Amino acid sequence: MIRHSLFALTAAFGLSACTSQPDYRAAETAPPTVLQVDLTRYAGLWYEIARYPNSFENNCAGVTAEYVQRADGRIDVINTCHKGSVDGPVEVAKGMARVMEQSGNARLKVKFAPSWVPFAWGDYWILHLEPDYSAVLVGDPSGKYLWILAREKSLDAGTLARIETRAEELGYETGPLEMTDQG
Repeated sequence: MIRHSLFALTAAFGLSACTSQPDYRAAETAPPTVLQVDLTRYAGLWYEIARYPNSFENNCAGVTAEYVQRADGRIDVINTCHKGSVDGPVEVAKGMARVMEQSGNARLKVKFAPSWVPFAWGDYWILHLEPDYSAVLVGDPSGKYLWILAREKSLDAGTLARIETRAEELGYETGPLEMTDQG
């Protein structure tokens, strides 16, 4: 059974600018993103490998994010969380992303709130992308949010270390990253 309860509501406002989420990035300048993202290759299912702690993913396991290109150029975003364990009840948050101009498709704005809510767009920046699109580092420039995603439920230690090193090079703390239970 899919529930759209508190997970969807908190995700709707979780990326908004008016949050008390801690910053895990001290740098004053925005981090560089990857130069170019092929959105057709980026679309599809991603498994969350690690994340910064955040209120809208409390007690979530088996987390996935699915991106579906739309005819209008926007992207549907479907985030899934299993509460408590990978076998726990499923909660789904549906949102939408739009590409920021002149970003090579690497800077997006994501919104999980209803269309009538004007200020709920959050930054979704692609900070590192494996050449074969098998893993990605995504975050916001403030350091409030950071995720490592992969096409498979697990990521080899070498790739994970390389992505964490890239995060550190960009000024993000990696100590707060929580590994996601994918079962």
